[in-house]
Amino acid sequence: MRIKPKKSLGQNFLVDQNIRNKIINSLELKESDIIFEIGAGRGELTALIASKVNRVYALEIDKRLLGILSGSLVGYNNTEIINQDVLEFDLGSFIRDRGIEGKVKVFGNIPYYISSPIIEHLLEFHKYIGEIFLTVQKEFGVRVAAGPGSKDYGSFSCFTQYYALPKILFDISKSCFRPSPKVDSSFLKLEIRKRPAVNVASEALFFKIIRSGFGKRRKILRNSLSGVVDPQVLDRFFSGISLDRNIRPERLTLENFAFLANLQFLRKKA
Repeated sequence: MRIKPKKSLGQNFLVDQNIRNKIINSLELKESDIIFEIGAGRGELTALIASKVNRVYALEIDKRLLGILSGSLVGYNNTEIINQDVLEFDLGSFIRDRGIEGKVKVFGNIPYYISSPIIEHLLEFHKYIGEIFLTVQKEFGVRVAAGPGSKDYGSFSCFTQYYALPKILFDISKSCFRPSPKVDSSFLKLEIRKRPAVNVASEALFFKIIRSGFGKRRKILRNSLSGVVDPQVLDRFFSGISLDRNIRPERLTLENFAFLANLQFLRKKA
């Protein structure tokens, strides 16, 4: 049965066997691995993964594909299909309810238009995850992995890197998918940190300052943070780390943002 990909779901089926094999090798699968696959689709990769690991939980939102997916997994008693939107899937509760021990791996060929929400959602469950592997739009992958000083470095780079170590493993040509998307892709790995990259007194304040700082990229940092960080705190911040007072947010490291957020937290608490 031939299923036409749904544009509304951002479906692009990976049809290149060489890339499939490359993905499987990059996952570094072990017999003990517990895999959560996002967007299992027709199950070509799901079956390859299932043959190498302890268990696979295959999430697929499209009910039209469930029959084909089930057929691909015939003979594999270590798989379970979950017909649910990943953004509504409570990974933490699922893991606790099933008594799953150890860190799980998450893998998926995700819709480009909701890449950010999916990563944000997954990182809510960071304490249960060891690694995340995702096929994403190439430009998006660059932004996630970008470091301070890069034009691609922004608030989402900081958010992701607070919880994980991102690495682009390889690029994938748009010709490897059907239908072919308008852009090339990258296979992105997020290795979840054992603890966040920096110590902050308030994560909410830390991320608020980052979002505000990058909210108006062309402005210098102290102007972007007007009304968010007290002027006296900014003075202490610039004096404490000897930074140019006209610095722009993309020059700041996570450590810099953490120092500023902690200063502001103490100011409000005093």
